[in-house]
Amino acid sequence: MDSEIPEAFQKELTCLICLNFLLAPVTMDCGHSFCRSCLCLFWEQAKGPASCPVCRKRSEQTNLKTNFLLKNLVSTVRKANLRQFLKCEEHLCGTHKQTKKIFCEANKSLLCLVCSQGQEHKTHRHCPAEEAAEECWEKLANQMRSLWEKIQETERNLKKNGRGTDPWMFYVYRHEDMIRRTYQMAPPFLPEEEDYYVESIIKEGQNIYNQLRRRQEEIIGKKRELREIHKELIQMCSKPDVELLQELEDKLKWSESAQLHVPQPLLPELPVRPMSGLMDWLSHFRVSFSFSNEVSSQHIRLFDDARRLTYEHDSLHASLDGGTATYFASWGDQTFTSGKQYWEMLVDSSWDWAVGVCKDSWVRKDNSILDESNRDNFLLVCVKQDDHYQLWTTAPTTPLCTERPLGRVGVFLDCDSGSVSFVDVAKRTLLWRYDDGVCTFPVRPFICTGHR
Repeated sequence: MDSEIPEAFQKELTCLICLNFLLAPVTMDCGHSFCRSCLCLFWEQAKGPASCPVCRKRSEQTNLKTNFLLKNLVSTVRKANLRQFLKCEEHLCGTHKQTKKIFCEANKSLLCLVCSQGQEHKTHRHCPAEEAAEECWEKLANQMRSLWEKIQETERNLKKNGRGTDPWMFYVYRHEDMIRRTYQMAPPFLPEEEDYYVESIIKEGQNIYNQLRRRQEEIIGKKRELREIHKELIQMCSKPDVELLQELEDKLKWSESAQLHVPQPLLPELPVRPMSGLMDWLSHFRVSFSFSNEVSSQHIRLFDDARRLTYEHDSLHASLDGGTATYFASWGDQTFTSGKQYWEMLVDSSWDWAVGVCKDSWVRKDNSILDESNRDNFLLVCVKQDDHYQLWTTAPTTPLCTERPLGRVGVFLDCDSGSVSFVDVAKRTLLWRYDDGVCTFPVRPFICTGHR
């Protein structure tokens, strides 16, 4: 029966990419089947929409499940081929002239039944060669899948760290400019303090930049190492069962060791320093007002832009669903058109939050749904992403690389210059300042807080 397995049938169990027997086979909607690792590698190299390598039909699904029918058929054929291979006269035991169908795990050799019970091998662990070979193929498939996931993790880490490397110094100098403009508009500040503050920002920013570059090199090095191992494992797929039994263990140890330490991306934050006299100066412009126009949680889409920008390049399968959200939003009764105003908002117990000012055009007439456009709102937004908090601004949506404020956030509206500034009240420092002239009036105070 073993020798009668038609070659045409075995061909149907062959991957159309690597031309080896299917390993962890997956079947696309078009009906073509491939090794999981081969298909993933093909899609990555194609750098386009996921499609079939044979008929080019686009696939709507990328996280394909293993085709267990094909997997079992491949296993059956492999076992049959191995039995046929071991029955050949040149592979019989030279001493006992019996089929070497026992695998010795100690010295990675094939033995006949008599040899396996002899003095040299009787204390070793043995198992049927067919079972040992199938176990090896299963381990190889699992290791390739695990390794591929680590490679994709390094790709994501490289992108995350890269997003911090290139724009980091731009952000530092942008922060320097905001600090200088704040000093210039606030008479109590001393020129020598301004220079010291700015110099410390530049120095710290350069230190973090160097750390980002070093981490980038570490991630690139790890990515190359993992890809080299993946290449080696792919080559193992073309080896006969006997060679696989003898060589796989060392390859697996190499792969497992390399996956233990994958460098994580740095999430740079510019340390904040207190600005003496800032809060005393802002207190001269403190105003009070009442909030109304409450918006229920199911109508708030304020944080969608930030979450979308965060995840869109991280993973092909990234989900934007943050779970059930409970939000509360409101904006002030009073509008501001001139002068300078300052107020503070408590955000300490919130997971996601946003404070700032909005224009009436940002809210629909029925006061029930917030418009998704950011051009009519000037906010500081905090979004919780995994175990990290990220600050953003709107108009346009921009990530901030600074520490999340705890407690109260101060909002300073300067209608004369057309700018809005945000301060960390507890640390007495500037978080962000919109450019002069970006804000047009009238505007209203706005707050949104919530949990997921």
